Amino acid sequence: MISLERLLLGLAFFLGLATARSADPAPQVMLDLAYLAPDRAEKLDLYLPASRPPGKLSPAVVWIHGGGWTGGTKSEARAKNICGILASAGYVAVSIDYKLGDGAWPLNLLDCKNAVRFLRANAAKYRLDPNRIAVAGGSAGGHLALMVGLTTTKKLHEPDGPYPGVSNAVRGVINMYGPGDLTIGPETPLGKLVAGDPIRGVFAAGGPAALAAASPVNHVTPNSPPVMILHGRTDTTVEYQQSDQMAAALKAQGVPHEYILLENVGHTFDWTSWSKKPLPRDVRSAALAFLEKHLSPKK
Repeated sequence: MISLERLLLGLAFFLGLATARSADPAPQVMLDLAYLAPDRAEKLDLYLPASRPPGKLSPAVVWIHGGGWTGGTKSEARAKNICGILASAGYVAVSIDYKLGDGAWPLNLLDCKNAVRFLRANAAKYRLDPNRIAVAGGSAGGHLALMVGLTTTKKLHEPDGPYPGVSNAVRGVINMYGPGDLTIGPETPLGKLVAGDPIRGVFAAGGPAALAAASPVNHVTPNSPPVMILHGRTDTTVEYQQSDQMAAALKAQGVPHEYILLENVGHTFDWTSWSKKPLPRDVRSAALAFLEKHLSPKK
């Protein structure tokens, strides 16, 4: 007769084996790939699914880091969290560096659009579907992600190179606590941020008119791609009312959108946690469901 101890050990072994088999394999990560002109130092990191059935083309997502348009990096912890989740879910993802600092606007936007074009131009190489690309970003990166998606049909700020003739259209946008209106009053946290040094210099070339032109809320049309907005109610950097306003503009134009406002959560959360604590809602599943819905193959 098999002892209880041996039975339990055997059960633990098989449970451990099953868990190992069901665990997501680590994605393949390729660092510091060139995606801009040869004289540009900014690069991108590419995340590929660990395994894909032969002949299967993956959807793709461009991730844009935050940092107030003056700092930040493609190798931030948030980027690794989100791009890792995307690759484990079968997406090709890139995390990009882009032009920062004084006078960066609108070159920073052109860089983000060129990241989309990089994916489309290299679709065969990385086995991705060029018709199923989305863009996402956090904070200043969320602002840039919105501008990528909302200005494509207007042909505003289109790159000349290095991918002439390649589209930077996307089928979905995920904005995580990024501002929609840069012309808000100076008494608000974001207003103080934009009006102060050094961020003021990012948009300095055009003055107040540049802030209006760089505000996503002014570019929503009925033809805009679907948008998901994620924001924390206790955000003290970009007030959640910015996202209220953005959601209202999308609704007014009939643009498909989802708006998730997280209670007791501040700035700079990823898809699983904020300030080393789990989020009060399953953002990971919600974001993947949004992408699945809007990046599914068209019939």
